[in-house]
Amino acid sequence: MTDFPGAPTTPSTGRLRVLAAMSGGVDSAVAAARAVEAGHEVTGVHLALSANPQSFRTGARGCCTIEDSRDAWRAADVIGIPFYVWDLAERFREDVIDDFVAEYAAGRTPNPCLRCNEKIKFAALLDKAVALGFDAVCTGHYARIVDLPSGDRQLHRAVDAAKDQSYVLGVLDADQLAHSLFPLGDTTKEEIRAEAERRGLAVAKKPDSHDICFIADGDTQGFLAKHLGTATGDILDADGTKLGEHDGAYGFTIGQRKGLRIGRPAADGKPRYVLDISPVNNTVTVGPVEGLDVTGLTAIRPRWCGTEPLADGRYTAQLRAHGEEVPVHASVAEGELRVRLDTPVRGIAPGQAVVVYDGTRVVGSATIASTERPAVTA
Repeated sequence: MTDFPGAPTTPSTGRLRVLAAMSGGVDSAVAAARAVEAGHEVTGVHLALSANPQSFRTGARGCCTIEDSRDAWRAADVIGIPFYVWDLAERFREDVIDDFVAEYAAGRTPNPCLRCNEKIKFAALLDKAVALGFDAVCTGHYARIVDLPSGDRQLHRAVDAAKDQSYVLGVLDADQLAHSLFPLGDTTKEEIRAEAERRGLAVAKKPDSHDICFIADGDTQGFLAKHLGTATGDILDADGTKLGEHDGAYGFTIGQRKGLRIGRPAADGKPRYVLDISPVNNTVTVGPVEGLDVTGLTAIRPRWCGTEPLADGRYTAQLRAHGEEVPVHASVAEGELRVRLDTPVRGIAPGQAVVVYDGTRVVGSATIASTERPAVTA
């Protein structure tokens, strides 16, 4: 029996009862097929996360459509495994969509994919799977699990750096890692598509989904306006001078340059960027690009990937889903993660996640609550 790196094993036979989360895309289909090939007893499940799903996807935008569920069913049929659709739309709305709207209303910039992994795929789904007697949940995420001689498990970056998804998996704790399978972590995307074709999977050339899955048209501002309404406020320069008005502070993000609707140019002729969003007085503050430099941050609700807590020391950190890894000094004090950046990084906003790494190993993740910036003259 072949196996893939990081697959948990049952002492008696090594055969697991695996629930494969199948989105309808190529990655999750190949992951399920690899779990079967490894000798496990696999059941496919598609998560219905929308109360009113669209019939078809628009190119690479969105997911969770009726088309996606049918693609997942066809893939399960080719692989030869049972297949079910589980309705988690209400849980998804409460834990992901409502959280997304509330975070923007509070002036923060959330990552809904990270929240979905934490609350849906590795909480609601995993809890239900374990209750039904499954040993593990299998997904098509690009990440690796490494088993130690002690029996502990570690989460590591994928071999394909361009597809690595360890950042959005940084919220997983030791118990969740113990019941997780990521069969694609040692493979590139090109190899996955080629393998899907060899296996006769019709999704081999299906485009990956991008953007926020529950905002299929990509209009985040329009989505937020529908949920939060219009709330006129001031756009201020860094010295407090009013430059214009906005229809809702939620329509801006830290680091934004375009669409600021400022009536007059800066004295130096240089562009302005969003430096701060204050939901308390409904203002947006703009200023020079240097004002985006962040030298340190404090993050709350840390979650550790594995059993070892973060020690005071040298690490690297990733601050955005597709951001670069940067060297940092990190420590934990009073239940908060405190990070000092070796070199300033621009455009870091409260609500985003900071994920800390030790080499390729994911140490843990926390939600940025505040940032530190050098003083900049407007």
